[in-house]
Amino acid sequence: MKTSAKITWCPGCGNFGIMRAFEKAVKMIGNARVVVSSGIGCHGKIADYLKVPSFHVIHGRVPPFLTGFKLANPEMISVGFVGDGDAMNEGIEHLIHAARRNTDISIFLHNNGVFGLTTGQVTATSPKGQKGRSTPYGNPENPIEPCSLMLMSGATFVARAFAGDIQKLAQIMYDAMKHRGFSFVEILQPCVSFNNFWGIRDEIKWVERADSVQTALKLCSDKKVCGVFYQKEDETFEEAIYRIYRR
Repeated sequence: MKTSAKITWCPGCGNFGIMRAFEKAVKMIGNARVVVSSGIGCHGKIADYLKVPSFHVIHGRVPPFLTGFKLANPEMISVGFVGDGDAMNEGIEHLIHAARRNTDISIFLHNNGVFGLTTGQVTATSPKGQKGRSTPYGNPENPIEPCSLMLMSGATFVARAFAGDIQKLAQIMYDAMKHRGFSFVEILQPCVSFNNFWGIRDEIKWVERADSVQTALKLCSDKKVCGVFYQKEDETFEEAIYRIYRR
């Protein structure tokens, strides 16, 4: 699945594990047609490195792009790679609307807690007190918790995984892409240059999915807990549109 493009990620970057896991997940799917879109940031280069139809869009606009793409191409599995700055700062409103509509797309959030491409400024997911290029005395803001936000926005598949566990991440990516409706996977991805938290690898706890949103919210409140937190079946945005306009 690799292209001839030179990979420019830092050695040890979590993006390598995410790309490897995605390759495994696509092989598990088999002959299904997959399209990829990515936003702005180090993660966004993944569209250049994967030999699948891909689109690199402007900051925060992966969800609306894929919403239109899926409406026109309902047979394709549509996957968006987004960064925490890309999706939680720049494009947060698009992500919320895609979740509440249950658009049949999969969003994989690379969450390293910094704007890595611009050398380490804090993002909306950075912990309070984190020091960086924009906050030398510590981040004064409380962070957004992405999985909680997606659960409260109506997402029908919400999960968290760790970039360093390729097998488990590949399985969760596969489950997300097979899900009918909006699926969201937060991937904890250390930035070796500006926010290296590879040390939590041995502290990750994996859990089974919850049977209610309330229980799922409790599970994902611990950032070291991973797994599929919640999943349910519901009419997708595309199904609703086709039903209305075919009357």
